[in-house]
Amino acid sequence: MTTAPVRVVVAEDNDAFRETLELLLGLGGAIAVVGAAADGEAAIAACETLQPEVVLMDYRLPVLDGVRATAAIREAYPAVAVVALTAEASPREVDALIAAGAFTCLTKDERLETIVEAICAAAGRAAA
Repeated sequence: MTTAPVRVVVAEDNDAFRETLELLLGLGGAIAVVGAAADGEAAIAACETLQPEVVLMDYRLPVLDGVRATAAIREAYPAVAVVALTAEASPREVDALIAAGAFTCLTKDERLETIVEAICAAAGRAAA
């Protein structure tokens, strides 16, 4: 029995990084990137239309930052998990992401396998 891939929206304002991440996440078959957002408001809207299981959320986003977008997603769409992924975050910023409802907070230099494992765990699944 094959499990369907975890449906993910990538919220990242750096186009090159977002496109690379989308490509890499889709390689293993455990994750299906169903959409992308370049700002926090677009990430919230994507949850309405695309119904992802997980949003991979950057901390520093235009319009609404990752903390406010995470809080809004968790309030409006409690079934959607958020995994924060940031270039760097202070302990205070990490605490704010977790307090807003992020499942975990990773840095962008993590191994791809670690990011995939965190997304799968946030969706309540084991990584393939």
